[in-house]
Amino acid sequence: MTSTLLRRGIGAVAVVTALVGVSNAAHARDAEPTSEAVAMMSPGDFLWNDDAASQPKASDVRIVVSIPDQKMYVYRGARLMAVSAVSTGKPGHDTPTGDFKILQKQVKHRSNLYNDASMPYMQRITWDGVAIHAGRDPGYAASHGCVRVPIAFAKRLYAITRLGAAVTVTDVSLAADAPSPPLDAEDLGLPPAPQDPAPEATEIAAVR
Repeated sequence: MTSTLLRRGIGAVAVVTALVGVSNAAHARDAEPTSEAVAMMSPGDFLWNDDAASQPKASDVRIVVSIPDQKMYVYRGARLMAVSAVSTGKPGHDTPTGDFKILQKQVKHRSNLYNDASMPYMQRITWDGVAIHAGRDPGYAASHGCVRVPIAFAKRLYAITRLGAAVTVTDVSLAADAPSPPLDAEDLGLPPAPQDPAPEATEIAAVR
């Protein structure tokens, strides 16, 4: 009797584990970030649409972070190619808004301010400690000022950006009354993606 129950218990655990695996796999989708897909996103989700025949040029990539949406929108030229859920700065550690550039990149980085916390695929946007990096997304603003993204998304994003890439952080919802952001970057009034050579990263500072 005990062995039968044990086998049933193991079987139930296996089924639950398989279902959890399917659920987690659904978080990352190679799909067009349509209105419906963006509206269905949950914390930890991201959408990515970039076929192998049309890889983006690093100089064409720009990033927009909407604090009220808790989402990151990645554009290649005027086309929305990816959307990710994010976790920005919590009250008292607000993520600054404005237009920034990627100043420094590091695959393996640890915080000099917060208990040597791991910050994989770090992309710094200010010299006083704000960066985009892989981290926990509880579904709300919870960081010390950085923009946390899912690690699989952080790895892909890191691969297509360069020093000097444009990053806009806004306190305006891009979704507004619609379930998704505009698909055209020009609709947002974004400045042109920088085409000049990448600047040299000459200063090192603590990152949150």
